[in-house]
Amino acid sequence: MSLVRPRSLKAALSLIGSDPTLMPIAGCTDVYVGLHFGTMPQRRFIDLWSLQELRGISVHRDVLRIGALSTFTEIIESKLVQKRVPMLVAASREVGGAQIQNRGTLGGNIANASPAGDTLPVLAAAGARLVLRSQAGTRTVPFENFYTGYRTSVRKPEELITVIEIPRIDGQQFWRKVGTRRAQAISKIMMAAVRGEEVRIAIGSVGPTVVLAKQAAAALSNGGSMAEAQAVLLKEIAPIDDIRSTAEYRAKVAMNLLASFWDSTI
Repeated sequence: MSLVRPRSLKAALSLIGSDPTLMPIAGCTDVYVGLHFGTMPQRRFIDLWSLQELRGISVHRDVLRIGALSTFTEIIESKLVQKRVPMLVAASREVGGAQIQNRGTLGGNIANASPAGDTLPVLAAAGARLVLRSQAGTRTVPFENFYTGYRTSVRKPEELITVIEIPRIDGQQFWRKVGTRRAQAISKIMMAAVRGEEVRIAIGSVGPTVVLAKQAAAALSNGGSMAEAQAVLLKEIAPIDDIRSTAEYRAKVAMNLLASFWDSTI
């Protein structure tokens, strides 16, 4: 295996631009697990941990900007995130234990592309945007358009996720994770949602990617009954049986979470 450690974002972009086999790493909370169990084929890595250009949490033109290397601990402690996206703070509190929260990064959670990533439903429900940068320039991708399938995305090998942008959220926010334990356990299912002028509902671990349940949200927004919304939701998700849960259980919990969200945000 080999590892390179660039001293600047410019250098990092140059390296991955010339060698697309380099895999970006930072907190490595999932990478080390994959290497330990032999499930990770990559052998060439570029360590981004020391790049201060990818850190920091701020507000610019009423948009919350979170650097891709911001850790879950930094998100939990940020007054800006607490005020503007409390559901992201709640999700971050349930990502592993303190050690994982100190090392794991928001950008890494996104790039890892696991449908069980705890923060992904939050970003989908929040209407987040991802800023991708390469030597050729910068582009912004709506989070809901980022994933193309199981652990695949529109990010090109020569691009890095640099910033996560979250516009102001008007409405009540909801977050719930169902797992073996509140933390230090991979989610069986989780839901993030916003109820305001627009209703947005996102669910994790019920498909190959995070599911933005637009039809169920529309049913509730248009005055439909909970039973109608739940029936629509079941058509939008595709849960499976795996070592953590069953498709039947996930489907039932998804319907219960939908009702819990709606009842708690009256």
